[in-house]
Formats: sequence, C-alpha cells, structure tokens
Amino acid sequence: MKLILSQEVEGLGAPGDIVEVKDGYGRNYLVPRGLAIGWTRGAEKQITTIKRARDARAIQGKEHASEVKNQLEQLAVTLAVKAGDTGRLFGSVTPADIAGAIKAAGGPLVEKRAIAVGSPIKTTGKHQVSVQLHPEVAATVRLEVAAG
Repeated sequence: MKLILSQEVEGLGAPGDIVEVKDGYGRNYLVPRGLAIGWTRGAEKQITTIKRARDARAIQGKEHASEVKNQLEQLAVTLAVKAGDTGRLFGSVTPADIAGAIKAAGGPLVEKRAIAVGSPIKTTGKHQVSVQLHPEVAATVRLEVAAG
C-alpha cells in the first residue's frame, strides 16, 4: 500500500514522505490515526507544499541552532492564562501555547513538538521549559505564566 505521511512516524519517515507499507498496517493503524493519507497524483502535489513548509521551519545545522538558542535564552516570555484566586490554572499550559507565546514575544518560530515540558504547568509563576533545536543543541526558555 502506497501512502503519504502527514506526521512524523518513528522508523518510517517524516511528513510528506511517500512510503510503501503492508496493507494492514496502513489501513488499520496509519490512516485511522491521521498519520498518513492515501497516495494519489493530486495528493502528491500536496507533498511539495508540506515539504516546503517543513524546510522553511527547519533549523539548518548546528551553527544555526546555536544562534536560535541564544535568541531563545535571552527572551522573556510571558503567557497570560485563566487562573483562580489561588494561582491554579483552569487546565494546563501546552507546548502549542508556549510556541505561540515565544512567537508573540518576538522570538523565532519554534515547532511545538520540539518543546519539552517536564511536569505539567498548572500554576502561575516562573517556569523553565526545554526546546530541542538540534540533536546536539537544546535551549532553556524562561516562561512566566500570569493570570490574565
């Protein structure tokens, strides 16, 4: 079965890759979970769009990752969330929220999948979050969660 990956699949490929898998694996696992779509000529045009977007977001090399790390570590990121009187949040802060806050603070565009939150952030205050920019480069971002 020929499929186009729409998300990263461990050991199989990256978004936009055309892969050949066994029928059962594709039909019962990849397609129902939204990890892949069926291959057609029209869908192949979407591949170029997906790959172009991935290349634009990708960090090229260790030197570029180090530059982005310096930008992120100098950034003061503030995230306004709904919270109760005691400082507990209604829910928790997600990596997508953090990526949006970094962008809003004037930082570089960061993939939400690259953001690692140790334990769920459920209180207001100062927190530290790790961003994996390159296999050898990780940045620590200072995040202030404020009731807003």
